[in-house]
Amino acid sequence: WHEGKTDADGNKIPAAHKNARYAVTLKALDNCDPELDNPMGVELSGVIYGGRDAKAYVPVQQSFSWEHGIIAYGASLETETTFATVGKEGVPEINMMSTQDFISIPLGQNVSNNLDFGKKLKKAPLVFGVNYFLRERNNGKFLNAPQDKHVWIKWMELRVHGEAGAIRAPTGFLPKYQDLSKLFKRILSKDYSKEDYVKQFMIRVPENLAKIERVQRFYQENVTATPAELFDILDQQRKRLVEAKKHHGNYISPECFEW
Repeated sequence: WHEGKTDADGNKIPAAHKNARYAVTLKALDNCDPELDNPMGVELSGVIYGGRDAKAYVPVQQSFSWEHGIIAYGASLETETTFATVGKEGVPEINMMSTQDFISIPLGQNVSNNLDFGKKLKKAPLVFGVNYFLRERNNGKFLNAPQDKHVWIKWMELRVHGEAGAIRAPTGFLPKYQDLSKLFKRILSKDYSKEDYVKQFMIRVPENLAKIERVQRFYQENVTATPAELFDILDQQRKRLVEAKKHHGNYISPECFEW
């Protein structure tokens, strides 16, 4: 292969398939934890769930509890298919914890196991939901650059150490604009506008309510032995969204939830 190489039809041949994956050893990274190979293990402070969600969830948020995170971010995770999964892209589907195809036990049992695991912990990790694929409602353009995830990761680290505040919204704890503005400047040398913040962290009530309906329908129709806690937590989230809509409308700036 060489730059500019074409196939028999004259189409340029890319350096790699659009869905190619690359691996690198952790020890090649400058910030690799020196305790990586500690046989006693290390304390896990945070768990991150993320998929490809163009419409509903904000770029990063923290759950209210272990149970809320497992259900609202993990078990409710929706993603758009890539070419590698079904031979076509952009089809939304439920993909529990982004590992659904690899779960070898009944899905309902997997949810129960995760909930039970958290109850046994002396100190449960914080649970975060990330969404790097949120799009503009009007034109479908991505609302974030790929590099922005460096900021989301740093905000999660600050939350783990109790070094950043948050706004309590219907779907979870959201970052404050002041914190993100500082992080964008420090990490990416980039100005972060209030307008971008509001667009990215706006609570889209109709889209979130529709998401809850899809998730509940999926578990009712396709999953056996789904724990009742899943439906309870989703119902609570629905009630919070409906209540917020009464006061602020369908599309709510994160600043409306600040005290």
